[in-house]
Amino acid sequence: MVEVRDFLDKMSYENRYSSNTILAYDNDLTSFFAFLADNYPDIELPQIKLSIVREWITNLSELGLESSSINRKITSLRSFFSYLKKESIIDSNIISDIKSLKQPKNLPLYVTEQSMNSLFEDVPFDNNYKGVLTKTVLLIFYFTGIRLSELLNLKNGDVDFYTEQIKVLGKRNKQRIIPIGKELILQLREYQTEKESLGFPVTNNTNLFLTEKGEPLYAKLVYRLVTENLNKVTTLKKRSPHIIRHSFATHMLNNGADLNTIKELLGHESLSATQIYTHNNIEKLKSVYKQAHPKA
Repeated sequence: MVEVRDFLDKMSYENRYSSNTILAYDNDLTSFFAFLADNYPDIELPQIKLSIVREWITNLSELGLESSSINRKITSLRSFFSYLKKESIIDSNIISDIKSLKQPKNLPLYVTEQSMNSLFEDVPFDNNYKGVLTKTVLLIFYFTGIRLSELLNLKNGDVDFYTEQIKVLGKRNKQRIIPIGKELILQLREYQTEKESLGFPVTNNTNLFLTEKGEPLYAKLVYRLVTENLNKVTTLKKRSPHIIRHSFATHMLNNGADLNTIKELLGHESLSATQIYTHNNIEKLKSVYKQAHPKA
């Protein structure tokens, strides 16, 4: 459809949306127009009614799509209809009256403190560059709670060994400073020594983490390193860098850190994003209560 292609081109070239976002919008709109082709083959854009959109949403739900996926499709369709309205192709944006579906609150999964301790104390890491790199990556995730994208963007100059802290560039280019402990400092020094022995660059503006070929570390490799090692200490179905981020926040909260501190360390925009970790804390309290109280 010409209107869809024009809309996607506008988002790509004028609004500068990422290729992944454009692809998601394209898939969502394709889903909607496939539904129309099956059920309303001769309908024109100005003839689409609110009831038809609601029928499409019901169909998506019946197909088993999660609320989050359906809401994304609604957002895509809302943006498209807003574009059609601005271009005077339709008289009104009927999608503006569609509300997003309520989403169940999923508690963040995390690895237990005992399992994380076992990862660093009991699991052997190879005595070579890959082994040192792997342990350093795992430690920095757990000691700082940084995101995968933030780890990949770290430069050598972002680590301050003297003040024992690192500088992280987060979402929306917001910078934050995170303190790091002695264990991580020692591991980072060992990693820097390994890099230097292989002739890899260690100047301030070069990437902190490099592959065995001396190239910038990439997401797929980090996922593999994290998954392989978390497999050794946990049975969680999800084993990713973000699970370690959840573990960091949960363990901090369980050991007395206040929410505002965790918020700053994680780089959250608002406290509401951090409060999800209190649910894990409450679940732990419930568990202890049931075990300890004679009448529970």
